Amino acid sequence: MTRTTPARPVDVEAVFPELAAYRGRTTRLHPRPGRPGRHDSHVGGPLLWPGDEPWPVCREPHEPEAEGYAPQEIRAARAAGVWPRSRPWADAGRPGEGGSVPFVGLAQFFRRDVPGLTAGPGGADLVQLLRCPLTHGPYLERRYLLQWRRAAQTERGGHFLATAPEIPLLRWEDELPEPCVVHPEEVDTYPWAEDDVLPAALIARIDAWEDARAAESGRDAPTYQGALSIPPGWRVGGFPSWASTGPMDITCASCAAPMRLLLTAGGDEMDPDSHSWMPLEDRDPSLEGMASIRGGRSVAQPARLRFGRDRDLHVFTCPTDPGHPPRWVLS
Repeated sequence: MTRTTPARPVDVEAVFPELAAYRGRTTRLHPRPGRPGRHDSHVGGPLLWPGDEPWPVCREPHEPEAEGYAPQEIRAARAAGVWPRSRPWADAGRPGEGGSVPFVGLAQFFRRDVPGLTAGPGGADLVQLLRCPLTHGPYLERRYLLQWRRAAQTERGGHFLATAPEIPLLRWEDELPEPCVVHPEEVDTYPWAEDDVLPAALIARIDAWEDARAAESGRDAPTYQGALSIPPGWRVGGFPSWASTGPMDITCASCAAPMRLLLTAGGDEMDPDSHSWMPLEDRDPSLEGMASIRGGRSVAQPARLRFGRDRDLHVFTCPTDPGHPPRWVLS
């Protein structure tokens, strides 16, 4: 089934014509629980991983864990609609400070499926995103991995990893992604309106317009940030959202070039300020607002993942040389 973003509640360029010069495009991925295969673009499904290539492991020191959730029990609990039971780590299986921990595959996207996905090193057209399931240091930092491949060359190999290795226990239930098919859709998007991302005079006008709308229509009035500029959830390209950190200058550590947003991974597909972005196919046309959204958690949090404290994970790459190390920003 396709997914169709409703028309925006306000024609933002009619109110602020100068925004036309800043208009961009992003590809919303609309993940929904399903059964994707290794040759599909997806969130949480099996990665197209050559059978003779070692699965990546994290060898950095990890914070010690006392208990966790077994992956197979998480899957069984989700199928039954219940919460999984946590278990204590067995001393023999507990990863030490220098223990090797297999990464968890989060997603993969082919350029043939996803409009706007930029090419990787050497023209690579398949990108895979992985995460270490354990935390690092006193601030509980995470480690991510971006793997680029040439899809046709990899698919011709013919021999693929059947099952990725798993850590015996995951720290949280939401470390394990729910397999989701994706429904790519391109939509218009506009920059975050804060600091110097847009001209100060334009930001001031947007703020004044929002205040006037709120005074007229109350808290349900659409806002620029929530309803008119950047959609929530998983997306490729477009502009980063800066709800938690405020705008940041992201530059390449290798060459100092301004980096480009490759993709955004979001745990939630909506919140009270952004529910207007929920696709028409996931709504009851007889109802309005949040009440019209149907499908429960399968549409609100389809991949069952969290990034930080309910933030967006922005993955930036270098436009000068996509082989330079990516940068990961939670915002």
